[in-house]
Amino acid sequence: MCRAIIAVCFAIVGLVSCAQVDFDDAPVGRFSGSVLLLWVDEGSSTSGDGRFVFVPAPGRPLMFERGGDGGTFPIIQPGMIYTDGGSIPKAAQLFKGFSPWGYAPAYMVHDWLFVARRCLTDGTADANETQIAPVSFQESAEIIAEAIKTLIDQDRVAPNDVAPRVISGTVAGPISKAQWTKQGACAADRVSAEHIREVKDAVAQYGTTKSQTPLTKPTASGTRIVAEIAF
Repeated sequence: MCRAIIAVCFAIVGLVSCAQVDFDDAPVGRFSGSVLLLWVDEGSSTSGDGRFVFVPAPGRPLMFERGGDGGTFPIIQPGMIYTDGGSIPKAAQLFKGFSPWGYAPAYMVHDWLFVARRCLTDGTADANETQIAPVSFQESAEIIAEAIKTLIDQDRVAPNDVAPRVISGTVAGPISKAQWTKQGACAADRVSAEHIREVKDAVAQYGTTKSQTPLTKPTASGTRIVAEIAF
């Protein structure tokens, strides 16, 4: 899964990207749909912001339509996955633009590409995941650059001269590539049957209209929808 290990870049090259992704040249795409986030547990003590389940909203799932020529996979519709937002180290979160949720939809798209790739590697990809087979590691980094740039273009986040370039470059680096090619990881990436049941329970309570409050009563285990991101 995508791991935006920003601290590595800070330690080695300061506020400079770890690898080559031209954020300025990235085309602008379009986000549509909606995503629900369910809190699961506190997650890692060193990065991210807790552990959540990313759930495409029923009937209106999150989609990212790429700009330019669309690359090898022009419309990305992420499936249900675990996420901690952007896996930004706690120390890096002190800097403007490096919140784990600052570019949340872009992180969701990128994380799902990694889950799909790892399941393809293990030979257990579902029909949706199989579609991303032509996407290369380099292209996955270009996609997050496009997605962040699109969020800025759609006025969902403020422009930032540093964070988008550092993040885009970092996810094109060797640490991310090791995750992209990792074998035997698909099973752990899958949302558990228990959490899928809780997701269904929480979504049934919440409904799918934007007018409802995003904070629902928790399920028996405490899982609850904590946010909806809609376009």
